[in-house]
Amino acid sequence: MRFAITLLTVICIASVIGTVVKQREPLNNYVNQFGPFWSEVFGRFDLYTVYSAWWFLLILGFLVVSTSLCIARNTPKIIQDLKSYKEHIREQALQAFKHKALGHLDLPPESALHHASRVLAAEGWKARAQVRDRGIMIAARKGAANKIGYLAAHSAIVLICLGGLFDGDLLVRALMWAQGKSVYQGGGMVSAVPAEHRLSERTPSFRGNLMVPEGGRSSTAILSMPNGVVLQDLPFDVELKQFKVEYYPTGMPKLFASEIEIRDHESGALRHATVKVNEPVIHRGVAIYQSSFDDGGSQLKLSALPLTSAGKPFALQAIVGSTTEIDNGHDKLMLEFSGFRAINVENLGGDAGGSATDVRKVDLVDSLQGHLGSGAKTKGQKELRNIGPSFSYKLVDAAGQRREFNNYMLPVALDGQRVFLIGVRNSLSEPFRYLRVPADEQDSMASWLRLRQGLADVALRERAARRYAEAATPTDKPQMTPQLQATARRALALFAGAEGVKPEDKPVPGQWGGLAALSQFIDREVPEAERGRVSEVLLRILNGSLFELHKIVREQAGLPAPAADAATQAFMTQAVLALSDAMFYPAPVLLQLDEFKQVQASVFQVARAPGQKFVYLGAVLLIIGVFAMLYIKERRLWIWLETEPGHAEQSRVRMALSTTRESPDTQTDFEHIRRALLGGADSKGLP
Repeated sequence: MRFAITLLTVICIASVIGTVVKQREPLNNYVNQFGPFWSEVFGRFDLYTVYSAWWFLLILGFLVVSTSLCIARNTPKIIQDLKSYKEHIREQALQAFKHKALGHLDLPPESALHHASRVLAAEGWKARAQVRDRGIMIAARKGAANKIGYLAAHSAIVLICLGGLFDGDLLVRALMWAQGKSVYQGGGMVSAVPAEHRLSERTPSFRGNLMVPEGGRSSTAILSMPNGVVLQDLPFDVELKQFKVEYYPTGMPKLFASEIEIRDHESGALRHATVKVNEPVIHRGVAIYQSSFDDGGSQLKLSALPLTSAGKPFALQAIVGSTTEIDNGHDKLMLEFSGFRAINVENLGGDAGGSATDVRKVDLVDSLQGHLGSGAKTKGQKELRNIGPSFSYKLVDAAGQRREFNNYMLPVALDGQRVFLIGVRNSLSEPFRYLRVPADEQDSMASWLRLRQGLADVALRERAARRYAEAATPTDKPQMTPQLQATARRALALFAGAEGVKPEDKPVPGQWGGLAALSQFIDREVPEAERGRVSEVLLRILNGSLFELHKIVREQAGLPAPAADAATQAFMTQAVLALSDAMFYPAPVLLQLDEFKQVQASVFQVARAPGQKFVYLGAVLLIIGVFAMLYIKERRLWIWLETEPGHAEQSRVRMALSTTRESPDTQTDFEHIRRALLGGADSKGLP
């Protein structure tokens, strides 16, 4: 019993792990989540495939065998005990019971028997009488369902374990071994996978995923295995007519539903159905669940905006899931479009300690503040807001190095400034780092891009430095103009990454430029005591020069000069920060989403689970068994009737009660039946 309870505890713990830890994910996901050491340790114990782990199946099999043997051994005894009233007990043995009493009835034994039978029947006791030479023994029983609860609880364990064995990978692995099938580890189209990696439609038990885009049709499910996948052919096709999603006012999704059409391969019959979360559709023994949703190949119209003055913007059309090439001037770069989201609900209330509310589990405010702002956590109420569409893509260079990008289509109001969010990360283990590009008065990033391209132009930097020096030179000190111009020219060159800190240094992309270059210049060239004052002066010169550059590029674009107000000042402040961060942006262009045509796809989970019925039946039996054993007490009552010596018309009554589980109300129940039988006036408890 102790060993069985230990095994059940292990199964419960393993089931909790299987619920908390996502099962059958790519190995890289676990490495990113747990780290290289613990991910390998957990993998050794098969925690990523708990329900098909050898030790889990072994425990289930052992419990099935041992519990079945236990039931087979004890069932005959229980059945025999249920049939037996134990009326053969000796009357002297009643004195050994804890609950006992002795009394008298003014009735002869035969009449006392009828009286006792009526009382016991009224109280719900089943009784049997045995007539002996010296008297009559009445044996009564109540709560026999307690024994049935034992059988129900143990049978439930067997059924649930059998259901786990049937619905696990055990049958799939056995069929793969018997039919010579193997795991597929390659890529490509599903239709191109060879037959040795496919299971037939008659597989008795399986569970896999089926992804169907809107307007598309599929009949092949993907079964994830520890080292690859196996394809499962279905006896029908599933066509997604329409995917429906409804949202709360905050933008949170509240309903997923798929309008599907099922075409049976055998009969050719068509069936229209709606699959919702927790409302599956069952066809030919295969349940179709609404698992999740994904992009089914949305069409995107993009603008590629170069960050250098030499490049020119160009249009780009893409489909999510496709790849294309761009030229960065030296070699080809591969673009892999990996995702599109029309709805992004983020917490913009400043509650950085809270969790995200969209399905990607990313708190945008927390991510931005962690990368670009203060590390201190802020307090505030959550403000859930839909910030519009976003798309993600990967940029692959000639060396095969991948970087992932996530750009938002519309500007977002953060810290009182509307900014475009352009995210990048080098690996899946890192959070996105967002470049915040300020939006201009037209709600576009055109002004910032002109300023960025103007900063890369030597001639424009020279003009901006000269105009700043002329405007900043005091009228009574005209000799300061060349010095101010030289300082502004050097500050702009350092900030643009066009010059190194030392004259002999050669600028290296990604290592020079931005505010970091100015800081490094001050650390090298300025004595420590003067760094604070020089930093303040240099930043003032830089900001003034960039403002002159901003006016110059607007003049070239035929736009009026910017107004000297708070909005312009806020724009320039954010623009300087964005220009500094953009020096380290690892792509030659920014991709901006102009238009899109969303194509959604439903991810269904298809399952043929014969063990499900065993599990449901086992759950019902377990509830019945546990309640029967906990709340139903088996009680046995014996009543010995004999003629009172010297009084032929009176009967002496001796009573005793036994129970399988003693409780405080046992004595109360005994007193109740004693008073009902004897009346309590002339009876007494035995010592």
